[in-house]
Amino acid sequence: MLTGGCHCGAVRYSAASLPDRHSLCHCTDCRRSAGAPLVAWAIFPLGDVTVTRGTPKIRASSDHGRRHFCPDCGTGLFYTSDVVFPGLIDVQTATLDDPDLVIAPSAHIQVAERIGWMQDAHRFPEFERYPGGDG
Repeated sequence: MLTGGCHCGAVRYSAASLPDRHSLCHCTDCRRSAGAPLVAWAIFPLGDVTVTRGTPKIRASSDHGRRHFCPDCGTGLFYTSDVVFPGLIDVQTATLDDPDLVIAPSAHIQVAERIGWMQDAHRFPEFERYPGGDG
């Protein structure tokens, strides 16, 4: 069983299965909602994901998309769409307690909306910690 939750701990969830797919989304809606250049999503059968603590707030982010997030800290948790993928729920992978337990992402999606400099992000220098910092 996979578990996860929001930043403040007010909302917790569990997933009774492994995801069917894991993708990195570059759409403008995801980027603005998360304040990040992309969002990783793992998709599950809707019945396999259970909120075990708290109640996420749900916002209609488009005609058919629903974003579920913590009403206290604002952490994005889930995305549902009865039009795009009925009976399924996307879970923001970074909210899992151990994201390494799910399969590696297999695709970049919505790249038509990708920030230009993200195409070469894999070529940026890497640092184990903040460069020039003590930790």
